[in-house]
Amino acid sequence: MCGVVGIVGRRPVNQIIYDALTVLQHRGQDAAGICTIDDDGYLRAHRGNGLVKDVFRHRQMVDLAGQVGIGHIRYPTAGGSSADEAQPFYVNSPYGICLAHNGNLTNLAELSQALMRQELRHLRTGSDSEALLNVLAQELVTRARPTIDPEDAFAAVRSVHKRCRGSYAAIALITGHGVLGFRDPHGLRPLVLGSRKTSEGSEYMMASESVALDICGFEFERDVRPGEAVFIDMAGRLHCEVCTEHVVEHTPCIFEYVYFARPDSIIDGISVYRARMRMGEKLAEKIARERPDHDIDCVIPVPDTSRTAALEVAQTLGVKYREGLVKNRYVGRTFIMPGQEIRKKSVRQKLNTIGLQFRDKTVLLVDDSIVRGTTSRQIIEMVREAGAKRVYFASAAPPVRHPNVYGIDMPTPHELIAHGRSSEEICKALGADWLIYQELEDLVDAVKWKTSPVQKFDTSCFSGEYVTGDITEEYLHWLHESRSDDAKTRREAGPAPPRPSAAAPSSDGAGAQAGDAPALRGVGNG
Repeated sequence: MCGVVGIVGRRPVNQIIYDALTVLQHRGQDAAGICTIDDDGYLRAHRGNGLVKDVFRHRQMVDLAGQVGIGHIRYPTAGGSSADEAQPFYVNSPYGICLAHNGNLTNLAELSQALMRQELRHLRTGSDSEALLNVLAQELVTRARPTIDPEDAFAAVRSVHKRCRGSYAAIALITGHGVLGFRDPHGLRPLVLGSRKTSEGSEYMMASESVALDICGFEFERDVRPGEAVFIDMAGRLHCEVCTEHVVEHTPCIFEYVYFARPDSIIDGISVYRARMRMGEKLAEKIARERPDHDIDCVIPVPDTSRTAALEVAQTLGVKYREGLVKNRYVGRTFIMPGQEIRKKSVRQKLNTIGLQFRDKTVLLVDDSIVRGTTSRQIIEMVREAGAKRVYFASAAPPVRHPNVYGIDMPTPHELIAHGRSSEEICKALGADWLIYQELEDLVDAVKWKTSPVQKFDTSCFSGEYVTGDITEEYLHWLHESRSDDAKTRREAGPAPPRPSAAAPSSDGAGAQAGDAPALRGVGNG
């Protein structure tokens, strides 16, 4: 999962992109990057590992001159964490294109072979982002001429849709021509469009979430439609076209609403905050059905994402809502580090209990979801040590039993605590006195509600049904070989494995720099 932003403005855009990436920081904390085009037509770029505030200092911000630019924040899946793998990526033919990508291509092996053997494009990594950039570049090569018009951009995106499968919300900066944003035909990953008026004319912005528009003073126009391309030329003119030949059902990833998106965002016409409120209501109704005479003294959220749902659980049940777990916001991320022991240690560093909220009480802990179970198990242990009489645990999402193949780093099946286990077995493994999960039907109803423009979602990590229809057992086996804790440990211990063959596609979703090394002016590239 990553965050992307692109702007065609009338004034310098470096600060706006920086602010947008900061607002989207929850979507990725591994790396960040910005590319702009200065007034002389030169491409300027800076990227590196770390948080936005650490990657960009005063010198880099000054160097990122120009009124047109894109930015990216990275959350890795199977890939490494070197500075070379920070986005946006660059390829110099045709025109010079930078691309920021959120998602994961599921047919990378097929694409890679075609690009290298038939189209003679050099690929340096096994990254799907590099392949996506090169597919777009190759399609523009076939239409190359001194000036790109909107139809050229739309024709290239139509070809991308034909060739690429999986999830992608991407923004490309085409040097000297404009910014091109596009979304996969299923609309799995979010992308929104906003605008604002200035004395010099209209400015346009695309981003992963509407909150980025809000913070930067842009008015939300609409979501980029599934399969649509949005081209904003250097003069600030907006051109839009749905570029899919075959209409498929709009199925955004439901986990955006469960966990990833900020509560103040609106995605595909659905308020994330209100969706989480309804998740809490549905969960409370199930608790009331299963335990009408419950002995819960208070409801306590696992910070931060579950607060909205937990509050609704408490109010619906008529039970006290209390804050009992305090989060240390200044501990670095460790989720990409290999091994359960490191994750176990990080929970103790990141959370502490308020003892008086637990002592001699029966508490219901509410979390947005349970994935590996490592964090949940440690939290339950901490709560018992704080003196809780009984510890109940509720998940606002159904059991996560299957890998996510569309850009979220959900581990392979044997690392998912719910895979192959009943609720009773999971409860025992977590060490809880009682465990309750949201029903999948209730989750879908909570998100779509009555007037939602979206009526179906990708729920593959819960149901095992993959909406793109191309996920095979062979692919899932490769996913296990590349994304398991053991695989990550091997990568940390030795050189990177060779790039996957046709039978073993990469699922990085982020990857390394593509094509020829960029000739940048005035700023380093990492």
